Amino acid sequence: MQTTTLGRTGPAVSTLGLGAMGMSGGYGPADRAESIATVHAALDAGITLIDTGDFYGMGHNELLLAEALRGRDRDSYLLSVKFGGLGGPGGRIGGGYDCRPEAVKNFLAYSLTRLGVDHIDVYRPARLDPAVPIEETVGAIKEAVDAGYVRHVGLSEVDAATVRRAHAVHPVADLQIEYSLLSRAVEADILPTLRELGIGLTAYGVLGRGLISGRWRADQAIRPGDYRGVSPRFAAGNVEHNLALVEALRQVASAKGCTVAQLAIAWVAAQGPQIVPLVGARTRERLAEALPAADLTLSADDLAEIEKAVPRGAARGDRYPSAFMSNLGVGN
Repeated sequence: MQTTTLGRTGPAVSTLGLGAMGMSGGYGPADRAESIATVHAALDAGITLIDTGDFYGMGHNELLLAEALRGRDRDSYLLSVKFGGLGGPGGRIGGGYDCRPEAVKNFLAYSLTRLGVDHIDVYRPARLDPAVPIEETVGAIKEAVDAGYVRHVGLSEVDAATVRRAHAVHPVADLQIEYSLLSRAVEADILPTLRELGIGLTAYGVLGRGLISGRWRADQAIRPGDYRGVSPRFAAGNVEHNLALVEALRQVASAKGCTVAQLAIAWVAAQGPQIVPLVGARTRERLAEALPAADLTLSADDLAEIEKAVPRGAARGDRYPSAFMSNLGVGN
């Protein structure tokens, strides 16, 4: 697999990354052995960037990755870790965010211990803490960089003005944000700002949480604990409209000789040389389908056909429930 860099100052990474959230219950129960096998398969295929959050399964995801990465050369993979998300017993999420400098150090200590590593490659607040200036949060991460516990500063789901403020404190390697054919708000202000400042972008949700995987059905049962059960884009009335867009995309994929999922991932990667799609595969089968997207080249005609099939703003429904939208730096 080819490599790229996360911005001017960031690390060299594979052109696809692995998002591990789904391995810890984000989309319902996951098989532990299969999750570990999927991490191994990703590394063996040349994926070097693994993304997690200390609140994914309230620490479960980091412990899972520690097991999966045991015995691997620490220089053969990079860990991107989000922190600050607050939850509670029973897997409750939505408890707000804590990005105070003292909390940053506390969260970091726990992550290093659970992951069983001596440093984290990219460390980032999961969201902007409205009670804490971003300068203070990034300043605390900078101290961890200076101490050798963190290699690079990252951000997640913040607006362009916040990116500039953070970057003035310490160079930011990348911004992690949702970006897909269904979620394109980043194109207005975020992408131009990142290009100007030389900051990379790691894109999550590239398959719209499975909605544009080419396999989702309008009548598909959603298991307990699956985020899609509360996602507006999967709600009755919205999901049918959104799946009609997928069918239009399927025609383009068929003509290109690839799957809908591969086309959707390749489209994100084609939006810039320092944009790295995170593939949220939790099985080897789904990973194997996604991997060819790294070598899929899209021509100007291909991109025009994709745009015709799924125009910007065509999705119906917000990308998060209304209670979560206020925590985002950009909308849909």
